[in-house]
Amino acid sequence: MRIVAGEFGGRRLKSLQGDNTRPTTDKVKGAIFNMLGQYLHGGKVLDLFSGSGGLAIEAVSRGADHAVCVDRSFPAVKIIHENIAVTKQPEKFTVLKMDAKQAIAKFADEAQQFDYLFLDPPYAKQQIVDQLTEMLSFNLLSSGAKVICETDKSILLPERIGSLERIKQQTYGISQVTIYRNEG
Repeated sequence: MRIVAGEFGGRRLKSLQGDNTRPTTDKVKGAIFNMLGQYLHGGKVLDLFSGSGGLAIEAVSRGADHAVCVDRSFPAVKIIHENIAVTKQPEKFTVLKMDAKQAIAKFADEAQQFDYLFLDPPYAKQQIVDQLTEMLSFNLLSSGAKVICETDKSILLPERIGSLERIKQQTYGISQVTIYRNEG
């Protein structure tokens, strides 16, 4: 696994061992950012099921200002910190060890807003629609924010979730990438 493009392009990243995580492949990661427009023009990123931190690191490499990586697993948080160290710019990242529900509540309490949201939950635990509905109710997504969901291709996400409108959807092997834009 590596950083595909941008400021940190080509640097190698570590991934977690075992079957509990599915790191986004370089091919899918490249496709996601092609769908977003290759490079980001600033903005704040939330990677809610960060795993190894690869998507958040790729986003910062491609121009995001700051990324928040959330994962409930201690081994994942350790790998995220190691991967962030590869960038030599740790100040562009915040790492939180907590589950998605705790993180959403924390961000609501702090009135934070995000411009890019990556949702790549473990396939067996997909509650994407509920989580997005909750995040919208707390106003955690800026107007025009992009939400990138990576799911099993068998998961059918709706065209609209509240003020989120699906703008792109593509299947890559067993994975499906769905991108929403916040029209609110």
